[in-house]
Amino acid sequence: MRKPVASLILLVFIVLYIVLVGTFSGMIDTWPRWAQLVFYVIAGFAWILPLKPLFAWMNGGTPQDSDD
Repeated sequence: MRKPVASLILLVFIVLYIVLVGTFSGMIDTWPRWAQLVFYVIAGFAWILPLKPLFAWMNGGTPQDSDD
C-alpha cells in the first residue's frame, strides 16, 4: 500500500513544483541567459531533496537481499 500512496503524493508534488517553477519563469525571463541556465539546472535537481524522506518511507517495507 505504500507505493500507491507514495506515487500519488509524488505526482501531486511534481505538478505543484512545475507550476511553481513555471510561475517564476516570467520574472526569470529578464535575467541573463547564464543566470536562467543556473536557475533551471538547480530547479531541475531541487525537487529531489524534499522527496528523499518519501522515497525512504516508500521503500522501507521491502525486504533486503542478502549475499549469504
